[in-house]
Amino acid sequence: MSSCRLAWPLEGHVQVTGDPETCLAVRLKLLIPAAVFPAIMVADLITKRWALRALETSANEILGGLVPLTLAFNKGAAFGISLGDDSRWFFIPVTLVALGLLALLMRDARRGDVIRILSISLVVSGAIGNLFDRVRWDRGVVDFIGPIDLGMWDFPIFNVADMAITCGAILLAISFWLEERAERAQARYATAATSAEELGEEPTT
Repeated sequence: MSSCRLAWPLEGHVQVTGDPETCLAVRLKLLIPAAVFPAIMVADLITKRWALRALETSANEILGGLVPLTLAFNKGAAFGISLGDDSRWFFIPVTLVALGLLALLMRDARRGDVIRILSISLVVSGAIGNLFDRVRWDRGVVDFIGPIDLGMWDFPIFNVADMAITCGAILLAISFWLEERAERAQARYATAATSAEELGEEPTT
């Protein structure tokens, strides 16, 4: 069985040793989250801190007024979806469970599945960003981008963490779709190979 081992030499640098393909998968599962998580967390914390100072007394706007900036405290789900006046103690355990499930998805991600690893990293980073707000106070998650007028309705106010969660969820759906398509193609090839073997022919891809 192929394996990969993490080692910490005296110099303090992490070394990955073992089967090359397995180690490549391990490196991706380390490097991608290591790049995405701090980037999202820093951007989320800095922009929220800015919003608390700059938008406390009055709203602002960017892109010529297309995107309003309005400080809001969301006690519900992402994008201002409300589940009651104080759902803090509902979302904290739900978020922790979701993070556990995402960790399992990350562990089971196929070798070289960059899209899935990136998507999970984005969702986890955004979820932890909003979880930090729910844990540190009872005012709710700091939102400040929006509401955006889409003509028929106003898009809810959101933040950087929400954007990471949304982009990650879309990428995760794409990853599942690609995986399902690959499995179907493999199943078709296996069926063709079996039929060709019975007929004494070479299977076609």
